[in-house]
Amino acid sequence: MKLVVTEKNIAAQKIADLLGIKKPKADKVYNSPVYRFELDGEEWVTIGLRGHILEPDFVAQIVYKKTKGWQGVTADGEVVPADIPDFLAKPPYKTKRKPFLADGVAMGAWKMDALPYLAYAPIEKLPKEKDIIRSLKNLAKKADEIIIATDFDREGELIGSDALGQIKQVNDTAPVFRARYSAITKEEITHAFTNLVKLDEDLAAAGESRQEIDLIWGAVLTRYLTIVKFAGYGNVRSSGRVQTPTLALIVARERERMAFVPEDYWVIKGDFQHAADEFSAPHATARFKSEEAANAVMAHVEGQTSGVVSAIEKKKRTQAAPVPFNTTSLMAAAASEGLSPARTMRLAESLYMDGYISYPRVDNTVYPESLDLEGTVKKLSDVAAYRPYCQELLKRGKLVATRGKKETTDHPPIHPTAAADPDKLGAPEWKLYNLIARRFLATLSDAAVIEGTKVTIEVNAEPFAVRGDVVVKPGFRAIYPYGMKKEEQLPALAEGQTVDFKGAVCTKKQTEPPARYSQGKLIQEMERLGLGTKATRHAIIERLYTVKYVQNDPIEPSQLGIAVCDALGQFAPQITSPDMTATLEEDMNQIAAGNKTQKDVVDLSRDILNDVLNELLPHQEQIKDALADAVAADAYVGPCPKCGKDLQLRASQKTRSMFIGCSGWPECDVTYPLPKGKIEAVEEKCPECGMPQIKVTAFRSKPRIQCIDPNCPTNHEPDIVVGKCPTCAAKGLDKQLIASKNPRTLKRFIRCENYEECETSYPLPQYGKLTATEETCPDCGAPMVIVTTARGPWKLCPNFNCPGKEREAAEKAAKAEAKKAAKAEAKKAEKAEKAAKPAAKKAPAKKTAAKKTTAKKAAAKE
Repeated sequence: MKLVVTEKNIAAQKIADLLGIKKPKADKVYNSPVYRFELDGEEWVTIGLRGHILEPDFVAQIVYKKTKGWQGVTADGEVVPADIPDFLAKPPYKTKRKPFLADGVAMGAWKMDALPYLAYAPIEKLPKEKDIIRSLKNLAKKADEIIIATDFDREGELIGSDALGQIKQVNDTAPVFRARYSAITKEEITHAFTNLVKLDEDLAAAGESRQEIDLIWGAVLTRYLTIVKFAGYGNVRSSGRVQTPTLALIVARERERMAFVPEDYWVIKGDFQHAADEFSAPHATARFKSEEAANAVMAHVEGQTSGVVSAIEKKKRTQAAPVPFNTTSLMAAAASEGLSPARTMRLAESLYMDGYISYPRVDNTVYPESLDLEGTVKKLSDVAAYRPYCQELLKRGKLVATRGKKETTDHPPIHPTAAADPDKLGAPEWKLYNLIARRFLATLSDAAVIEGTKVTIEVNAEPFAVRGDVVVKPGFRAIYPYGMKKEEQLPALAEGQTVDFKGAVCTKKQTEPPARYSQGKLIQEMERLGLGTKATRHAIIERLYTVKYVQNDPIEPSQLGIAVCDALGQFAPQITSPDMTATLEEDMNQIAAGNKTQKDVVDLSRDILNDVLNELLPHQEQIKDALADAVAADAYVGPCPKCGKDLQLRASQKTRSMFIGCSGWPECDVTYPLPKGKIEAVEEKCPECGMPQIKVTAFRSKPRIQCIDPNCPTNHEPDIVVGKCPTCAAKGLDKQLIASKNPRTLKRFIRCENYEECETSYPLPQYGKLTATEETCPDCGAPMVIVTTARGPWKLCPNFNCPGKEREAAEKAAKAEAKKAAKAEAKKAEKAEKAAKPAAKKAPAKKTAAKKTTAKKAAAKE
């Protein structure tokens, strides 16, 4: 049996589909799905992992004995070597309080005294996916050959290496091969399994060194910030080797904006007309630095009714076609289209797994000679939107692609590998696929030629200049409109011609501070400085949002983010500098190249971290105060109406739900409930009652400003009679059902006026105008109501236990299942139709693949 190990279950299924002649048999080993098929008389099994099946962690404790020195002890009691420097104190210690033990130090204790030891503590690999590991070992026992088919990058090589380590515990005799591929397509997978190679241990070591360094730095710095913060609100405060210098970039830009002193300037714009065409033209002096100079120009043109075209200049410029996408440029381009880097990578991974695009985590910007450019264009011609352009490209003969500055040999640049149907992909998936497909076609296209025209019009000797751009040769712009400026067509004018002057307007403006980073620009800056990798940069930015160090897009640091960055930068500036991180990144590249060892690089990072700790530990109080002030500033809503102290956004310790409470608690017990959604404080006070206001952004809703006081007239909703109570009616009572809002919880509901006896109550949506209909639900007798939101009116039965809801849910599920089955059947028929023609030609290739792997197995046995 040949065992194929992939990174994810979907990859295992796809590879089995592509390699097998017949449809693979879906099976399970314990609880893990596997796919069995036969190839040239041999049994093959593919199994998908869930990414990393092992995760690194520190040993439970380190102990010291005079005869053996320092040793690590795992949670299972296993003793492992430990390299603890001599400058750290040894047992016995003066105290037995945590983290100190009688013979060592507990690594799990979040105590400041443990951090210097944690920086040097041994690391062990613990099972993360126990079920998959058990299934993997079960299959490995019966395997004659192992093929690692995880993604080909550092992380994928490490995942494959970890899986191989588990396999060798039960089968260390089976030959091991590596399948490397850049797309999940028939051609690519067949080629990969026909040309098997060895696992790259150096690449896996580089991936493992990153794992260990990030664990060490992340754990030590995060514990430090959290421990100093316990005097405040006690939330975990995160920091890391790459995260902190990235935050420093954002904070530095914000500092530039805060230090920026705007300068006044004046601009003058004139309005003109030629025949039926109206257009505007700014004064040739783009900015007037003094109001007197601007007023002098306005005085010159006042009362004038015409101007003379004094000059017309035309220049053509060439806009080169773009270079192929790598990960960074894809994320930057997608960010301009409204897709965050993190979401872009999730969508790209999905498209890759479905066989629509090539591997999305690459640095390369040069297509390899082996890539069939013409064949890919032919595939894309199956998409109706691209067909005319593809046909034009194919008529030219040999296709020549643009080349970027980065060329690597691991994967080609990101490109489409199959035609996609916009009706079968979700809107976000199609948006990203469309960007990638059009970029690929653009890289095979000519440059665009743009003609710029500048027309100068003099009004009483005052020059006004208007510019316009027209694309005279579309080139790549015919298929790739992204980032394209709107054409500005000017009226047909000639020198000496007179045009009507309709007056001028002088506007006072101020110079703008440097723009904040967008997520796309930050990704590019991180790449330039060597912060993170193509596979991690988007996750680092997402992490900064998660821990509330930054907000909005363009990215704005919170007060907490600024405080963390300033505190670390003041006392340990190398943490916030990109230099140290970039050096470690280069060291990891050297590991992958085989020029440095994993131990040397990890040990160096431990020494650097120890230097950082030596600078941070003496300044705990200063950092604690800075973080406490920052958290309070971020949480501030307004003054308390009772005691005058700060009202702050707080989280309930019991329910974790958010509310507004006074910082003077427990002496002051003022609290206000909060509606569901994202909550932000705003400076403007309520115009009705003068209390603070908040901005509420509910799920899939537009933000709205709301007073925090539920008793404010702006929050008041009158009670509405919506119908008769069906429970009371059944007892012969005539009672009303009334819709109301609880001012304490802000929840809305319909309740019977005889609720104490009949207990009839129905919940209502929190938002939307409520209207009674005088109709009752045919299934349960509850009153029908209309809720009007930004999406429009919505008629509903408020009874959650209505039999009609269960029936509707069952019908909806049945309809979805039928649609899914029809889609699967159509896909199966499409696949069978495609496989029918090349089946006869492809059989020999599979036979060759079987012969090659059999020969390799024989060679390995010899």
